[in-house]
Amino acid sequence: MASIEQKWRTFSCLSGFERSAAIEAFVALGLTWPGLRLLGFRRWKSVLAWLLPAHSNAVAESPNSQATRRIALMEAAAARNWFFRPNCLEHSLVLWWLLRMRGIAAELRVGARKDAQKFEAHAWVECGGRVVNHPGEAHLHFAPFDGPIASAEPPAP
Repeated sequence: MASIEQKWRTFSCLSGFERSAAIEAFVALGLTWPGLRLLGFRRWKSVLAWLLPAHSNAVAESPNSQATRRIALMEAAAARNWFFRPNCLEHSLVLWWLLRMRGIAAELRVGARKDAQKFEAHAWVECGGRVVNHPGEAHLHFAPFDGPIASAEPPAP
């Protein structure tokens, strides 16, 4: 395990963009854990959407773009350095919010499966129909719900 001094050295070598994404991810992960437990998924997602810039017009960006990859890496690094191990929903909500904060069109997806009489769910983030935060094919084993779970658009009156 890296010492605190090594972690600070690594952090100080990051670009300003990466440092701000890492700090925001660290704070958002810390707030998302109790937010989900106290407010529930829908209300906490609404709080995160409310925090998005009002002028933010999300643009479709490749999941392989430099900005998208760096934000996903910073969120994963923040999660590795937290005091608890965030689950896939916490990871995905925070990554979705970080991407949307920067005007990148992202969708939070949730899927489910039943395996040996056990119900399981999984959350991931997609940009342009491609998974951003869970490399590999783990999400393919879950049947996604019909549409995106998290939309930054306010509900119709």
